[in-house]
Amino acid sequence: MRPLLLALPVFCLTTLAAAAAPRSYALDPSQSRVEFTYTLSGKDDTGTMPITRADLVIDFDNVSASTAQVTLNAAGAKTGYFFATDALKSSSVLDTADYPQITFVSRQVTSRPGGARIEGNVTVRGVTRPMVLDAKIYRRQGSEAGDISRLTVMLTGEIARSQFGATGYPDLVADTVELRIIARLVATN
Repeated sequence: MRPLLLALPVFCLTTLAAAAAPRSYALDPSQSRVEFTYTLSGKDDTGTMPITRADLVIDFDNVSASTAQVTLNAAGAKTGYFFATDALKSSSVLDTADYPQITFVSRQVTSRPGGARIEGNVTVRGVTRPMVLDAKIYRRQGSEAGDISRLTVMLTGEIARSQFGATGYPDLVADTVELRIIARLVATN
């Protein structure tokens, strides 16, 4: 995957225990995105997909009480090639005419060194399957120590498109798609 410029990591999820209660966060969609890496004819290429909405509650004292609900705009997905973008949105892959959104809802969040593991359900093309994402949380560059009102969350994982019926172009496009999600968050409480 191509690297993204991130805010300077000062604290990770396991060291941000200064917060006393769960905090709700809203997404800044203009600074948030999903990057996906797919293999086309043996070569890795990257595309993007806008994040429509993210409702997150982060409990730094009890990480397992944290929750996430995220909606992606599949119809807004783009690759570096117009023909690949059209194929991605076609009825044999994402079928964005009938399923313009992809959703993720967390089931369990577990603290781990340097971040967290988020287990949840993702719905693509109307098919829901389990998914695991690794998360790292960073304070925004320039924020004061202990200020967790504005955060950057980086999530990584992968998905097998065939599990969701997105089986188009199997001779050209590999089944596994890698995900890298950057979500810029602002506390709402």
